[in-house]
Amino acid sequence: MSVPGPPSPDGVLAGPPEVLEAGDLTPGLSDTSPDEGLIEDLAVEDKAVEQLAEGLLSHYLPDLQRSKQALQELTQNQVVLLDTLEQEISKFKECHSMLDINALFTEAKHYHAKLVNIRKEMLMLHEKTSKLKVKRALKLQQKRQKEELEREQQREKEFEREKQLTAKPAKRT
Repeated sequence: MSVPGPPSPDGVLAGPPEVLEAGDLTPGLSDTSPDEGLIEDLAVEDKAVEQLAEGLLSHYLPDLQRSKQALQELTQNQVVLLDTLEQEISKFKECHSMLDINALFTEAKHYHAKLVNIRKEMLMLHEKTSKLKVKRALKLQQKRQKEELEREQQREKEFEREKQLTAKPAKRT
């Protein structure tokens, strides 16, 4: 069974590992430091990462920019729609306020008609009470005149009675 050896400077695995010799303590490792060659590997890996990032950006950036522009347009359209919607809402509020005003005018007409009817009734009642007062005054006047006439007749009767009761001298013949 073979175990791959340490990577070469270009990042590709080398051939079979070194064979253990009598003085080696750990199998499969050489006397070289494990950090040796890492700096070169990092430089290669950084370059590869940079190239991969550029490739990824070049592949997805145009789509992302188009998406960003589309989102900006959508946002602008939403702002326009919101403004239009607010205007429509204000129009509906005005319509509702107009309906409320119309209801108030209708109610005002209703109460005005009631007031006119009450005024007519009050005028009619005033006329009736005036007529009744005049009629009552006439009755009272007639009653007083009748009482006055009765008193006058009573006085005349009493006067006639006194006249009859008064002594008359006898006629001498």
